[in-house]
Amino acid sequence: MFETLVNFDRSLFLAINGWNAPFADQIMWWVADRFIWIPLYLITAIYLYRRFGTNSIYMMLFAVLLIVLSDQGSVLIKNNVERFRPCHDESLSFLVHTVNNKCGGQFGFVSSHAANTMALFTYILLLTRNSSKLLTGILGGWVVLIGYCRIYLGVHFPADVIGGWIIGILAAGITYVIYRLKFDSPKSMLR
Repeated sequence: MFETLVNFDRSLFLAINGWNAPFADQIMWWVADRFIWIPLYLITAIYLYRRFGTNSIYMMLFAVLLIVLSDQGSVLIKNNVERFRPCHDESLSFLVHTVNNKCGGQFGFVSSHAANTMALFTYILLLTRNSSKLLTGILGGWVVLIGYCRIYLGVHFPADVIGGWIIGILAAGITYVIYRLKFDSPKSMLR
């Protein structure tokens, strides 16, 4: 069963990674750059401030703690599971399309990019209770795009991305509960 899942993951990776083109290489390289997303973070921070006022400062501080938790949790898993990235997997690396010869660290399960984006998306979704469909849609699209680009760039298998998403959801849930316990009464958590 496990071997069947691993083989499916590898086949799905090769299919997605194989759909490449020079113009898409540049777009995916750009998408993977964390600094390109600063305007999205600023828009999200402005939305939180307009909706929650000065309380949003605490929300944003918890968001920083969330990213640290998500990022370091994913690195801890990576270093313990030790699953090679596709571009470092000797049985597969000759088939992997990479961009600008960038492969990243040796191990890839779970994707820190996927964990961090899903963590932030889930946390914002929980805080706002989906009150802004536009922001939710943009952040949800961002999560999917980042996950796709990690496979496209040849640095993660699909299971690495899905595993990252699961870690991100768990980190967001923990952070949200701690935030609510610190700043709200237990009754208001049930709203």
